Amino acid sequence: MALTTPTYDPKSTATTLANAYIADRQSLLTNQNTAATATGKALSSMSSAMSAFEGVLSKLTLKKSVLANAATFSSTVGTATANTTAAAGNYQFFVDQLATANQASYSNISDTTPMSEAGTINVAVGTTSFAVDLTTADKSADGKLSVKELAAAINAASGNGSKVTASTLTVNGVQQLVLTGTDTGAGNTVSISGTALPAGALKDALALAGNRKDLVVAKDAIVYLGDKATGTKLQQPSNTYTVIDGVTMTFTKAQAAGENPVSLTVGTDSSGTQANVQSFVDGWNALIKTLQGLTAAGDAASGKDAGVFNGDAGVQSLRTRLQAVLRQEVNGVSLVNYGITAQRDGTLALDTARLTKTLAANPTGLDAIMGSASMVTPSGVMGGLDKLMDQWTDSTNGLLKTRRESNSKQTSAIMERQAQLDTQYSAAYTRYLNQFTQLQTLQAQMTNNTSIFDALFGDKSK
Repeated sequence: MALTTPTYDPKSTATTLANAYIADRQSLLTNQNTAATATGKALSSMSSAMSAFEGVLSKLTLKKSVLANAATFSSTVGTATANTTAAAGNYQFFVDQLATANQASYSNISDTTPMSEAGTINVAVGTTSFAVDLTTADKSADGKLSVKELAAAINAASGNGSKVTASTLTVNGVQQLVLTGTDTGAGNTVSISGTALPAGALKDALALAGNRKDLVVAKDAIVYLGDKATGTKLQQPSNTYTVIDGVTMTFTKAQAAGENPVSLTVGTDSSGTQANVQSFVDGWNALIKTLQGLTAAGDAASGKDAGVFNGDAGVQSLRTRLQAVLRQEVNGVSLVNYGITAQRDGTLALDTARLTKTLAANPTGLDAIMGSASMVTPSGVMGGLDKLMDQWTDSTNGLLKTRRESNSKQTSAIMERQAQLDTQYSAAYTRYLNQFTQLQTLQAQMTNNTSIFDALFGDKSK
């Protein structure tokens, strides 16, 4: 009679049994690794949010004041800006002349100068100069130096440093070399000296004064503080003036003779102040929303997972302490008085109307409350917030660094245990595979023997 035996694949059977052998431990390691990965991402998110807010505090601190100033001309003679140190006031200016950069052309330079006449020229800008080697300027390799190749050599000279831009223009079918200086001012005239060149037409052309022509004369800016007839003359190479403390003026248009002086008004910039306060509010809100997401309780009913740091006493304490800093007062006045109020979710909102009203009544109070995040003399809300966050973000011994190191060690330990478990899995798989391969071989032999017995002793009458 035939022997019925179960059929199976040793490999798949060994895989199933080996997986079952490590299933509980693998599940534990997988969960631990998932948690460690989530913690690492959460710490990075928290670090980015805190660093961004510290950047906002630093930027406001560098401005020296949350209050912004503005400087405005009465007509379009230029632009002006005022920093927080500028005192309010009104000033009169007459713009007599703008500073210009020199631009000069060189004519009668051959477009086919033999390379035998090439050597070193010197380009001067005012009292400074740089050398230009023309012996390698023949990029077309035709044995001749063109005006374009001469211009390219000047631009590429190592000593140029963008002091001069060389170009070419065509006049009546003949190319001319044009030099344009970068710096304005009467003392920054540009010129070429070819005294070191070999004798030849190029040297002669550069030496002939009549071949050089000023297209734009180098001039200083001339501005009068007050009326031109009676005011103080202010002459300098640049069109940008800083003669008023905290104010930078850049003139772009000269006035015609007989025009009245223009007025420059320096005063408080309400929109700039609002923008500074709003940047603080926005920075705070971005940080708080990040912390809220990381500490959220979650909602099983809606399938929303809890935040990675839900129940984390350290992070919860950070949120509480940050919000406490916002509530501090200076001389009985707080951020609330300036329209900066906390919402139910911990974020801030800015009431610009209340801000404007309180600034009109107490303009210095806002800076007193906001303070500074200076490392030397931290003060006010910004100083308190920065000091508190530094306990977490300090690169040497901050809590974020400590937590990252701890999480990294945990991740390494998980990887080591995973490697050990993988080894155990491989051993179990090999053991099961050998056992069931041998069993399969034995069953095959038994089946073969049964067939032989059936052939020898089976019922032959059928």
